[in-house]
Amino acid sequence: MGKLPTNVLFLCDHASSAVPPELGSLGLNEEAFESHIAYDIGAGALTTALAKRFDTPSVLGRWSRLVVDPNRGSDDPTVVMRLSDGRIIPKNRDITQAQIEERIERYYAPYHAEIEKRIGEIQSVGQTPILISIHSFTPVWRGTPRPWQFGILWDRDGRLAQPLIERLRQEENLTIGDNEPYVGTLENDCMYRHGTMNGLPHALIEVRQDLIADDKGVSKIAAFLEPVLRDALDVMGPATLRFTRPLSLPSQSLPSHLAEVSNSPQLSNPPTFSNPQGVHPMDEKTRTEIEAAVFRRLVAHLRTRTDVQNIDMMNLSGFCRNCLGDWYRETAAEKGIALEKDGARELVYGMPVSEWKQLYQKEASPEAIAQFAKSNKTHS
Repeated sequence: MGKLPTNVLFLCDHASSAVPPELGSLGLNEEAFESHIAYDIGAGALTTALAKRFDTPSVLGRWSRLVVDPNRGSDDPTVVMRLSDGRIIPKNRDITQAQIEERIERYYAPYHAEIEKRIGEIQSVGQTPILISIHSFTPVWRGTPRPWQFGILWDRDGRLAQPLIERLRQEENLTIGDNEPYVGTLENDCMYRHGTMNGLPHALIEVRQDLIADDKGVSKIAAFLEPVLRDALDVMGPATLRFTRPLSLPSQSLPSHLAEVSNSPQLSNPPTFSNPQGVHPMDEKTRTEIEAAVFRRLVAHLRTRTDVQNIDMMNLSGFCRNCLGDWYRETAAEKGIALEKDGARELVYGMPVSEWKQLYQKEASPEAIAQFAKSNKTHS
């Protein structure tokens, strides 16, 4: 085994069947909370076992998805399920919007806040987090057997998901689902929110529940998945930020009574609720156009601020004009457009880099050079 990838963060949205005491039993009998409608059977134990094997943190949902589903957007009509697999949830059936928002505040927001906190801890030591979410699914759904032992769910960022699928398909006697038995393109679900919208590599692993229904099964599958995940991570390569969708809507969409939650330092990416009256939601095309305009405005601003030196930008924020040009070039390459490094940087500088250096670059102070060297930042 290679060096432990300590930037991996394991998540389990549906780890628990517990209900807060103040909500009683939601009108259900004990048997209901032993079934898949209440939680993902075996997923919490498997998440814990994998995190132990990788010596890396994990975040597990504390409450049953019948209380509130953390793998839904906060404005999703199914964030509190009134009906699950044909069974009415009595205490959810007539729930009001105010009661839904109270559950979101008390039982949903803290889970996502903890994920944000863990992501921030990994980023604080200069690493890019890799998110791996563990779920489980029933062997039979509405009378139809499910052939998959594992399913990998993903949206537009396949950096980890695709090598993980390919690696699993190398194993004999396995049927692997690519966005089966569910799809990973649900907007505002957990991976969308924390992975896609933060540009972080991620994948959601679905495991058939009969494989992890007891401790023996959990141990066996954890031992099986560890080398599979390590191989997929090796194929993926170093984790970097990559945005495959436009940035999310601003947090002003939060109801006023949740403003304190949204301003919490542990919740840097608060849940997005439905837009206030009179505010129209952005479609992806509009968001892309806005983000492009913001980038052009940033470039225009930097062209006028020739007094701002690249080394000072690097020391203060970890990027500079050269970085912007390199990111432009890398993104163009992903679209099949080849740009020379100097040509891409010239788009940012507004002139050849050599010319800008002659006109505007000043000799860096010993203090700035020492700070740059101390930061261990790479630059070319």
